[in-house]
Amino acid sequence: MSVESLFTLFSAMVLLAIVPGPAVFAVIARSFSSGTLSGAYLTAGIIFGDYVFIILALFGLSTLAEAMGSTFFVIKYLSAAYLIWLGYKLLRTKASSIDIESSKDASLTSNFLSGLLITLGNPKAILFYLGFFPAFINIGDVNLTDTGLIMLTATLAFGSVNIGYTLLAVRARQTFKSANASKVINKTAGTIMVTTGAIMAVRT
Repeated sequence: MSVESLFTLFSAMVLLAIVPGPAVFAVIARSFSSGTLSGAYLTAGIIFGDYVFIILALFGLSTLAEAMGSTFFVIKYLSAAYLIWLGYKLLRTKASSIDIESSKDASLTSNFLSGLLITLGNPKAILFYLGFFPAFINIGDVNLTDTGLIMLTATLAFGSVNIGYTLLAVRARQTFKSANASKVINKTAGTIMVTTGAIMAVRT
């Protein structure tokens, strides 16, 4: 692959990543309530989901998406339910001056899985990859090295944007330390997570 193709792909991915959607809202909510590490693990899960779709797109496995049929929608609704459950837990959290700090101890694995499910549960994602790559890449000529470069490009594009959102959320979060502020943060983040899950469930 040429440097020009990778740069064009990177630029397009950055623009797509900046546009707010379920992934962005989830990253902001989790980072706002649980800190940088949780936001980073959620971002890692999101990117891993992108890897899955990249491999499907590059190696001509689009028929797998069709074969998934109703299974794909099961994943979608499970993902939405999981996000709503995480939001519900935040809404139920009792306010105290240390809620914000103690929430960092939440399972990092659950954050990663949440990010992964957000991507795998997005019905637009696989359509994006299957229709987007041919505009930048001659899929028939892609080799393993090119695949690695594309994954690196996706990591830098989507990763940098989501980590940027994470840092912004954490910076805002650091200004709130009181019990009342903790309550507002948990309620706000929980509401965002529940809303994101609901949007995922109803979107086609």
